[in-house]
Amino acid sequence: MNRKRLVIWAVVVAVMLGLVYLQVREWQKFDWGKFWSQTGDVHWLYVVSAIALIYATYIPRALRWKILLRPVCRTTTRQLIAPTIIGFTGLALLGRPGELMRPYLIARRTCLTMSDQLAVWTVERIFDTGAFAVLVALSLVASPALRTLPYFDRFRHAGLLLILLVLGMTAFAIAARWNYRRIAAWVERVLEPVAPHVGRRVAHRISAFGAGLNTIHDAGSFAQVVALSLFIWLLIALSYHQIVHAYPAPLTELGISEVILLMGFSIVGSTVQLPVVGGGAQLATIAALLHVFSIPHELAVSAGIMLWLVTFLAVTPIGLVLAHREHVSLTKVTRESAQEQAAET
Repeated sequence: MNRKRLVIWAVVVAVMLGLVYLQVREWQKFDWGKFWSQTGDVHWLYVVSAIALIYATYIPRALRWKILLRPVCRTTTRQLIAPTIIGFTGLALLGRPGELMRPYLIARRTCLTMSDQLAVWTVERIFDTGAFAVLVALSLVASPALRTLPYFDRFRHAGLLLILLVLGMTAFAIAARWNYRRIAAWVERVLEPVAPHVGRRVAHRISAFGAGLNTIHDAGSFAQVVALSLFIWLLIALSYHQIVHAYPAPLTELGISEVILLMGFSIVGSTVQLPVVGGGAQLATIAALLHVFSIPHELAVSAGIMLWLVTFLAVTPIGLVLAHREHVSLTKVTRESAQEQAAET
């Protein structure tokens, strides 16, 4: 592990320990008996349906990747499902270092370069961010059910900012689609006196993003990718809805708009996490349940952990089976994908 990565991990661990410490101080009267009782009373059929919804998202994800590959490769959705599931398994078990596993495996499956797949991956993330932001923003701006929540005005302002963010991302994507070489050269020129290495890397990312936008070769493909992205995040939101409704009141009283807002907290929290144990997503979800939705401590903790297990870790059993069938070593592929990305940067 190099020094830079060691520093990053140290910061992440420190943040996680600080958050846990704050939660422990707040939960000194936590009733573990009640926690286990409420967890045992979960309606497991709802949990199973939530897992099925998460599994269902991997089909439109594979279809979306196939559409983005059309200009350079003709493949099938079926060919891309296994690498997609294995890739998300690597992300769940290995953390951020496993993110490159999916584009690397698809590159091997389609006999394309890693840079081709990284371009698709970059565009896919932009559409995921946009679809997620649209759902959360619409819930905040348009749902009357959220107006009684604490901090509603702040949430509404956040929703408006999300809409502006999506519009800004769209404008940047349009500009980058036609002028990415010029934009990359300008960014590298501006950053070169201060941080030349950073400037080269940022310019490379912009070039990869701009080149990746060439994967959307017509209006029909754009519409399909937008529709699939929204559909994927609707399935995820429905999975969250099933989990909270697996618990008794007051969780079962949360509507879809409240659930989408809760999903927003979870996704933001997932930016700070450790492999396997996660951390950020659970803490952010639990904090939102406690302080925004006024859910009792024991119920909030149980639901927060369950949401993380279903939406983040549930993929691992089938992913490990597929990895075994495909003769894929998660750690080896993670190492190779990082080396190939470094070589092409």
